[in-house]
Amino acid sequence: MANLLPSSTCTIPDIASVPRHIAVIMDGNGRWAKQRFMPRVAGHQRGVESLREVVVACRDLGVEYLTVFAFSSENWRRPADEVSFLMTLFLKMLEREVTKLHKNNIRLKIIGDRSRFDDKLRQTMQDAEQLTAANTALTLTIAANYGGRWDVMHAVQTMLKEHPDLAQTFTETDLQPYLSMSDAPEPDLFIRTGGEQRISNFMLWQLAYTELYFTDILWPAFGRKELETAIGSYKKRERRFGRTSEQLKGENSA
Repeated sequence: MANLLPSSTCTIPDIASVPRHIAVIMDGNGRWAKQRFMPRVAGHQRGVESLREVVVACRDLGVEYLTVFAFSSENWRRPADEVSFLMTLFLKMLEREVTKLHKNNIRLKIIGDRSRFDDKLRQTMQDAEQLTAANTALTLTIAANYGGRWDVMHAVQTMLKEHPDLAQTFTETDLQPYLSMSDAPEPDLFIRTGGEQRISNFMLWQLAYTELYFTDILWPAFGRKELETAIGSYKKRERRFGRTSEQLKGENSA
């Protein structure tokens, strides 16, 4: 089992000027394409290029973890042809990009319920994770067929299967190791592109004390410059974790 990292609701994490962990909802691919009188799938293809640029920027800036929402458990409700294209694009992206990630010392991790993916995609996911498992420059986590409520429910079910004696007495600390992101610190910064201001069932447990940043920029137009702007906003935030501003000032002056 992965090493347990403390929760921000139980302890006060270290705060750095550059977020250690950034989580992103990559929204606006379809609208970007529509504005250009292109099919929606063209927006998803361009979105892969944006992800590539953001991954490189995070590595260069010293971000240790980047987690992106690629496909939610609710996205199966989209038109069948778009879902089919997204599955094909995901497979091709893994096949094409994993070697580049490995050469750049980037670890790839995929979270979510894999049961609805076909055998070839599941095997490709597993192979990509195994190839990059020892890399240390950046951990890129892709959430695919993932939902925050599924994450918590799956964690509870798995924990109770292994430890039925905890059914009446388990604590946050007991549950934490079974969550999808138990081996990563909770996100410092959450970014959502595309103008919507909600977290849409993404990392509900982990975002408890994350700084939220929303932008109208559509994901295919989001790159290094826009990432640096988001990090600049983060640097201006006062991260109190339940404390008062006066307490922070006292700590900083000590």
